Amino acid sequence: MADMNFYSGTMDSGKSTLALQVDHNHRARGLAGRVFSSHDRAGEARLSSRLGLEVDAIEVDPDFDFWRYTVGELTHGGRIDYFVCDEAQFYSSAQIDQLAKIVDELDIDVFAFGIMTDFRTRLFPGSSRLVELADRVMTLQVEALCWCGERATHNARTEDGEMVTEGEVIVVGDVDDPDRPRPTVGYEVLCRRHHRRRMTAVTARAAALSPDVLPFD
Repeated sequence: MADMNFYSGTMDSGKSTLALQVDHNHRARGLAGRVFSSHDRAGEARLSSRLGLEVDAIEVDPDFDFWRYTVGELTHGGRIDYFVCDEAQFYSSAQIDQLAKIVDELDIDVFAFGIMTDFRTRLFPGSSRLVELADRVMTLQVEALCWCGERATHNARTEDGEMVTEGEVIVVGDVDDPDRPRPTVGYEVLCRRHHRRRMTAVTARAAALSPDVLPFD
């Protein structure tokens, strides 16, 4: 019987690398699969790893219907033994339900990979639904590290090195100044302690370079 498997971890924990390995191993055994991704760093319809490896993929946008796609492929003589679904945190709850139906009714294995929580430490809808439905939920054993050297458990969004915890990517400061450059937006993995303190590698370095405040004027 087919299974739905969910591999989760923070950024830099090797999710996409493992997704590529799973696809390679199955193809090496003569199995036929499909690779899906969403909002990959390499662009649309790609699955890429930070190690530099990448393959073509089917882009999962909000309107993509896994069930309709799969039935269409099988009806036209296609063979599908497994799905590799990267960036699954961006899938909708309905799309995860479609994947579960494919596993149960069409006997196709699903290997989903994704981040559990967003930069606000809240569950992604896709990841939440995967936890509810998956036959197996596995945390990746490759541990990403916070700048302090401790195990990283949280994903942080930064603007010019400063951590933000609410809303979309925004411009802070004098937004009325047309010459003011937009902030540089990035992501960083942190341990819970430094995520709570909003202390990124940049702010920690700045604090280390600051002179100590003496207890007198």
